[in-house]
Amino acid sequence: MTPRLNINIDHVATVRQARRAPEPSVLAAAMLCEQAGADGITVHLRGDRRHIQTEDLYTLKRAVTTYLNVEMATTDEMLRIALDVRPDAVTLVPETPHEVTTEGGLDVVANSDLVRRSVESLREGGQFVSLFVDPDARQIEASREAGADQIELCTAAYAEATLGARAVRAEGQRRAEEELRRLRQAATLATQQGLHVAAGHGLTYRNVGALASVAEIAEYNIGHNVIAHAIFTGLADAVREMRRRITEGQP
Repeated sequence: MTPRLNINIDHVATVRQARRAPEPSVLAAAMLCEQAGADGITVHLRGDRRHIQTEDLYTLKRAVTTYLNVEMATTDEMLRIALDVRPDAVTLVPETPHEVTTEGGLDVVANSDLVRRSVESLREGGQFVSLFVDPDARQIEASREAGADQIELCTAAYAEATLGARAVRAEGQRRAEEELRRLRQAATLATQQGLHVAAGHGLTYRNVGALASVAEIAEYNIGHNVIAHAIFTGLADAVREMRRRITEGQP
């Protein structure tokens, strides 16, 4: 089965918020992604509202016809919003005020009580809950114990190993292969634990094909690379190209 491709449209909102203007429209971006073959839309509602705004969630919930995945931190404010908006999935992620982007997975082991309470609150409200974690056995087992439906494997280390000139050096290749092995083992373990498996963070047209050979990964959340490519090719073509790369990498 071909895995689901969710396009993260946060950086459409980043451009909009740079001028506090009505454009570019995240709604128009979501509709275009769906028309181009995306299986879902992902957005991250951050505490500082640097890109996606609370109102965007309600707009997208009314309009998205495929699948709406909302990423957020484990705070009371975010949980209240999630339970009111009721997207198709809520992905709990770590968040610090001054980070440029999410820095690694949620430490479910160290924050087990908070994560468990958050998952219970969301699931009692009928939400499908995913936890964004590093490809580590302890984090996966803790995610299952917390009651999550899914984990999303953080692919940051794998993506970093494939960047630029590092990818053509022996050391970069060795690192990439090692990280791919870790992701494969983590995906297998999660499936054995009864969890659905997604993956994302830093994935590009150049590195997603190898990861797509991991049959247990049923969903990809990819944003920055697609939006960056869209500047030159248009959003629809950028989405179709990412879909093609994933399909060609299938076993």
